[in-house]
Amino acid sequence: MPNNQTVPHARAPSRASALRGLLGPLRDALREALEAATGAECAGCGAVGQGLCGACRSALAPRVHRVTTPAGRAVHAGAPFAGAMARAVRAVKEEGRTALIRDLGPAMADAVAAALAAGDGRGIRVPVALVPVPTSRAAFRRRGFRVPDLLCRRIGAVEPVLVAARRIADQRGLDRRARVRNVAGSMRARRPGAGRAVIVVDDVVTTGATMDEAVRALEAQGWCVIGCAATAATPRSHDASRR
Repeated sequence: MPNNQTVPHARAPSRASALRGLLGPLRDALREALEAATGAECAGCGAVGQGLCGACRSALAPRVHRVTTPAGRAVHAGAPFAGAMARAVRAVKEEGRTALIRDLGPAMADAVAAALAAGDGRGIRVPVALVPVPTSRAAFRRRGFRVPDLLCRRIGAVEPVLVAARRIADQRGLDRRARVRNVAGSMRARRPGAGRAVIVVDDVVTTGATMDEAVRALEAQGWCVIGCAATAATPRSHDASRR
């Protein structure tokens, strides 16, 4: 699926979502103009004068590869979480530079396309919706937005049905097994899926424990998870398969 296409879906967009679709690009353009006018640093290399320089924008080009979760589930990632990609994602999450979502979009779109193709290979057909992994309440209060949701909205139909069922400890510093224990039972789906096909989406995959928990929560409510996708994945020596 080319970067400029969306995941096929059956629902017509609501007036509110259509308005968001019109205002989003305008908001991003205004933010980029403000960054240039105020001498903002490039999120990738720190060069002054633009939100993302040409070299760093090129470095965000999709390099789709596949990693595996602790449960052995495949996750298609748009690029390795390293270099300019890692710095751009952190700029969104830590500095609120949401205009960069547009530049992260191609990697996310190609990852979703790869997950969709894998689902089609098992006989699954569209319509398929994207389910973003939920952001913690604390992170949402701090940022005012949810990164996976912003990424999903640039690609296709979104079903934000996953919510936190309980609080979890900070995942940073935890090893693979500890992360699995930390997130176990931490999500739930707000409504039954009745067999509807979906792809689970996150911004960054580290061990994949969070993705496993998201899939568990969805399948418990009857959603048919045909694949998992992320903008980027932490490089791992044992997960090197590329498209």
